[in-house]
Amino acid sequence: MAGCALLVTACTERERTAAPAGPTVTSTAAPSAALALAERYHRAGGDESVYAIQQEAGPDAAPLLILRTTHTDSDNSLFEKQRDSVLSYLTRSERLSTAEGYLMDVFGRDGSLLHRWDARP
Repeated sequence: MAGCALLVTACTERERTAAPAGPTVTSTAAPSAALALAERYHRAGGDESVYAIQQEAGPDAAPLLILRTTHTDSDNSLFEKQRDSVLSYLTRSERLSTAEGYLMDVFGRDGSLLHRWDARP
């Protein structure tokens, strides 16, 4: 019996802190640093509908990225394009490390949550 318990324990994955249940609504007004980051992103050819990009410390050393967009729907293909574009810009131009993964919340024009993404390993 003890051997089975040891075997099971040895095979379990590292426990990961669950992503905190963040807000489902946010202010449509963004911090000035988030507006400035979005402006740099636009100058590099980024999606103009993303009007603010905020970076915060997240759990497990994974950054939390908060995007505000002028869109109002949660179209998945649109989200994937925005996610990939913003992430590419941040890792290339802003030196964002995603070694521990990242989390991303996307809020629409009215401040409602459109997407919540957890890309931690």
